[in-house]
Amino acid sequence: MPPRRRPPNRRLGWAIIALIVLIVIAFSGWLAWQSTHRKPSGPMFTKEGALQFVETPGGKVLQEIDIEIADDDMSRERGLMWRKSMEERQGMLFIMDEEDMLAFWMLNTYIALDLVFVNSDKEIVTIRKNAIPQQLDRIPSSRPALYVVEVVAGFCDKYGIREGHYIAFN
Repeated sequence: MPPRRRPPNRRLGWAIIALIVLIVIAFSGWLAWQSTHRKPSGPMFTKEGALQFVETPGGKVLQEIDIEIADDDMSRERGLMWRKSMEERQGMLFIMDEEDMLAFWMLNTYIALDLVFVNSDKEIVTIRKNAIPQQLDRIPSSRPALYVVEVVAGFCDKYGIREGHYIAFN
């Protein structure tokens, strides 16, 4: 009896399945390569300290965040510009050279923020909530401040941070 041959349509079916498997493998490899060679979208967060929001000096801690510090002209001017995202418990602490009436703007800032203005006694004197990204409007303090803490919008409401509270940092 002669050997039995498979019908041609069955061979075609196996060829299509093999081609699909090869495409899936190639696509998976491409995705893996992309994820390891993707350029970061904006500056990455670098922890330089920790900051606590407290009810009173040495009192109950309301919330603690990791901070980046902007304490020179260049870092204060750059601030959170070009940052595409920031975690809820991350922020930037601006340390000014002297206490004064301050104003910030949101040019090239892509994250909605709460701005917390703090005097030299580390008392929160002004909170400007939900600052709109990409705006040139000035966001002023209502009283002189030496520090400004920027956190993601909604942070102050979520954790009950208000004027009259304090900060502590290291």
